[in-house]
Amino acid sequence: MPPDESLVVVTGATGYVGGRLVPQLLARGHTVRCVARRPEELSDRLWKDEVEIIQADLSRSDEVEFALKGATAAYYLLHSMSSSDDFAEVESAMAEQFALTAESEGLRQIIYLGGLGHDGDDKSDHLSSRHRVGRLLASGKTPVTELRAAVIIGSGSASFEMLRSLVEVLPVMVVPKWVSQTLCQPVGITDVLDDLVHVLERSEFYGKTIDIGGPDVVTYQDMMHAYARVAGLRRRRIVPVPVLTPRLSSHWVNLVSPLPIQLARPLIDSLTSDVVVTDEGGGCARGGVNQSLEESIGYAMSSVQGQELPTRWSNDRRTSDEFGAAAPDRSDPSWAGGRIFVDKRQLFAVCDGESVMRVVRSLGGNTGWLAFNWLWSVRGFVDKLLGGVGLRRGRRHPTELRVGDPLDFFEVVEVRPDLLRLRAEMKVPGHAWLEWRVSQSQTGCLVEQKAVFVPRGLWGRCYWLALVPAHAVIFKRMLKAVVREAER
Repeated sequence: MPPDESLVVVTGATGYVGGRLVPQLLARGHTVRCVARRPEELSDRLWKDEVEIIQADLSRSDEVEFALKGATAAYYLLHSMSSSDDFAEVESAMAEQFALTAESEGLRQIIYLGGLGHDGDDKSDHLSSRHRVGRLLASGKTPVTELRAAVIIGSGSASFEMLRSLVEVLPVMVVPKWVSQTLCQPVGITDVLDDLVHVLERSEFYGKTIDIGGPDVVTYQDMMHAYARVAGLRRRRIVPVPVLTPRLSSHWVNLVSPLPIQLARPLIDSLTSDVVVTDEGGGCARGGVNQSLEESIGYAMSSVQGQELPTRWSNDRRTSDEFGAAAPDRSDPSWAGGRIFVDKRQLFAVCDGESVMRVVRSLGGNTGWLAFNWLWSVRGFVDKLLGGVGLRRGRRHPTELRVGDPLDFFEVVEVRPDLLRLRAEMKVPGHAWLEWRVSQSQTGCLVEQKAVFVPRGLWGRCYWLALVPAHAVIFKRMLKAVVREAER
């Protein structure tokens, strides 16, 4: 079977980088084959019907041959973050087999995403294994393009999620001394993807090793301060001490971060070596300059689990595709995407959905909120004292709403026949939304009311938890009042 000129194999398609790379390749007209040990993990991807998905265990030679049959290029994005003792041997054996099979199948290029760092440095076992895999892939006759990156900044990246949880939760941190000494050159996920796509089927990159990184060379302490600045948090107090080993640090991270300790431990172990760009490419295979650290953090923070945050990064992003790569994806693990609190309530109404939405669209202003209006007034007064907008703005029209309208201390961000979504503009330590959605049935409609809160820092979490008892009463009473008014 002659190779398909545009058939590209993506291994590790269920992973963080691989899952975001596939739509980039499809957008550029490539035919893509995704290889996964558990194909069912790709069932929720929006692009699943546009690719060929095959099941293969790449530790088995016959299945590697099956995976590469008829392709011209392959992305090698496999990496074990397991803390098992034999992970290096497993990775090496897989790389050797992949290189042999690629040669026998006549592939023109292997593209491998490895880790930054000097080959002669005293590196962690995981970083050493990354470099060894690159050498083994290049030991065959198939040209290999190896891109080396350090910390990748983007929602869903394990390194970024660890950074996010530490800075968000801890105003004061006791850290190992290397946090303030070890140098790193982080890079945004959008720049990583652009470079991975750029080097595909370009002969000038065959046999090349390219360091990629952003323009900022920083310590991990600097990264924490940068996150705090972008997130609008107070500068974190970081106290380096010489007694915390990587293993002890992983237990500390496990207490405040949602990352599994099996993932946090090798990550932290890898952070003890300097990882900076050393080649002449300037940190970018495409030429030019990648996003700065604060830009990359800003794009990664512009959305939290599908909730777009009103930041300058979301309002001034370069393209929607770039924002999408840095934002959460539906396939990301449960620990990714940032913290979010939700108060969700449902009630069945014996009337049509339009009657319910007519009541919902009339809330606020002179109508009030149908439950505990005096508490809403108190909250508006407190907001004015804090320098917020309060309740004085009212609303533009007593019954009609359109996107952008002020509604007391909310702004209308989405209005449809079956949905109203408001974003809070009051002074709160985070971002808040209030929304109603109706689902019509033959006997009535189901009304869903949801309050969503994305906290900012430890105070944001405390704020929401302190209001849980009040929300339980107010939001329950408000939904009942909306349904009762609609049924009347």
